[in-house]
Amino acid sequence: MEPGICYIKPEYLIADADKQPKLIGTQESNKRELVCETADDLIEGGEQTGKENKRCKTNKKERKRGQNKNRPVYKEDRTLHLCNSLLMGSTEKRCSLENCRYVHDLQQYMANKQPDLGDRCPVFDAKGYCHRGVTCRFANAHLDKHGRNVKREDYDEIKAKTTCNGITTELQVRLRKHDYDFSKSKGLVKQAEETRDLRKCQKFESVEKPIGFVVDEEEIKGRDTKPLRSVDFASKLILSPLTTVGNLPFRRICKEFGADITCGEMACCVPLVKGLTQEWALTKRHESEDVFGIQLCGNSPNIVAQAAQLVQETTEVDYLDLNIGCPIDLIYQQGGGSALMRRTNILELIVRSCANLNTKIPFTVKMRTGVYADKSTAHDLMPLVEEWGAAAVTLHGRSREQRYTKNANWTYIEECAAKVKTIPVVGNGDILSYEDYNEKRDIAPHVSSVMIGRGALIKPWIFQEIKQQKHWSPTSSERFELLRKYVNYGLEHWGSDTKGVENTRRFLLEWQSFLYRYIPYELLLKPPQKINERPQQFRGRDEMETLMSSPNAQDWVKLSEMLLGPVPEGFTFVPKHKANAY
Repeated sequence: MEPGICYIKPEYLIADADKQPKLIGTQESNKRELVCETADDLIEGGEQTGKENKRCKTNKKERKRGQNKNRPVYKEDRTLHLCNSLLMGSTEKRCSLENCRYVHDLQQYMANKQPDLGDRCPVFDAKGYCHRGVTCRFANAHLDKHGRNVKREDYDEIKAKTTCNGITTELQVRLRKHDYDFSKSKGLVKQAEETRDLRKCQKFESVEKPIGFVVDEEEIKGRDTKPLRSVDFASKLILSPLTTVGNLPFRRICKEFGADITCGEMACCVPLVKGLTQEWALTKRHESEDVFGIQLCGNSPNIVAQAAQLVQETTEVDYLDLNIGCPIDLIYQQGGGSALMRRTNILELIVRSCANLNTKIPFTVKMRTGVYADKSTAHDLMPLVEEWGAAAVTLHGRSREQRYTKNANWTYIEECAAKVKTIPVVGNGDILSYEDYNEKRDIAPHVSSVMIGRGALIKPWIFQEIKQQKHWSPTSSERFELLRKYVNYGLEHWGSDTKGVENTRRFLLEWQSFLYRYIPYELLLKPPQKINERPQQFRGRDEMETLMSSPNAQDWVKLSEMLLGPVPEGFTFVPKHKANAY
């Protein structure tokens, strides 16, 4: 048997695999046409290490890795939106804006509105009230005979609020006017610079080095007597921060399957400090996320410290994480992400200042083995990060250069974890089954906990499997109901109007670009499935299972239409991430 191939039982194999329809995609960013067999080829083949995909024809430059840039994204005509003054179906309230560009003719809007997607509104069923009113794509479920939006008798506005964080209008105005007091973070950065310079002058003479948080005595005197809030990172299953796909509805799904700790999507510090709503949306937290962190990404000690202070003082968060492992070119070229592993002077200032901001909120670091595949540096960096005050460190067992190709090096993770003395070390990479989890824990006994990323995207019930130490093989109907639950959570989070429906569809399709890689346990010739093995072409046990396993993006769109109705005219979908390669 060839390595890298996931073998399927003979009765489920597709005999004429070469005759399967091909998917043709266009990438305008590189001015070339790709003729690929499947959507996975369009994303990125796992065997590539900077070379061209042998199965795709390219004209000029090598393929850009990491993301499908300039992919077509559906945008709705905002001038067709109903004015907020008419959302509740009443014409008594008048719009206060003179130049409002939205629709103000309620009857005309209702006449042109697309038909409802169903008889029951998921938001109304969950909360007892739908804020989208007449624009909801399930509006008839909560409109009275006069066409006005209604509330259920048991509606409780306080209990209905299940999410927190985000940015308020008041805070946004303060940030845009540069009226927020960042003197604390600036002072800590300056203090960290003095400490670093002093140590350089002393030529690292033997001095007692503080471990963990450094707390100012004056701060202790003025602090209240409440117990310090901390996070226990030992023996936990942690959901990795996942850009785009690690959104709030997805994290709710993972919490229901047993994830102990969740973390929001990577948030860039500059947009946070500038008060941009889109970036602040990444800080939102659901009430089911009992231990929740926010991951920050930046390239400057001052901007990262300011963002950390801002988030700590204005959101409900249990810990902050610094991303020094992001491989994306844009982030790396600006000196953030993986580039910070080479800029140790800057990294020291960031960690020292942020770790001292608030002793109730731990500051952690997530890194890769290094920048280059043949030169690992994490074993030297992790003890330094511990010395500088980080509360925990996560190590993904690949370099920036490797991205997601090759296997994660858990032997090296163990080598690094053994060098850390007091803080927890979290291992990350290539866990898709409880057998993988047990194997990694045996290889790396010094690792305190395990973080799971792509494994959770492919099968979010992996947390349940690890805790129960047995496989769960859901039927196609159970998997479809899981998609339905995600869609309902998405409508609740992004809204149930047309804009919210299309947002939910987009994120569902992004998730499906990972979900299709799950192979039902009963179909495997030699279980369990490995994350970096490419399967033989196969059919499922029924039509739905075959559809869910299709690598063709058009089939993913069909799945979305079963849950969210027909796609808009001219709709196309290309996955954002190339990181789901084998």
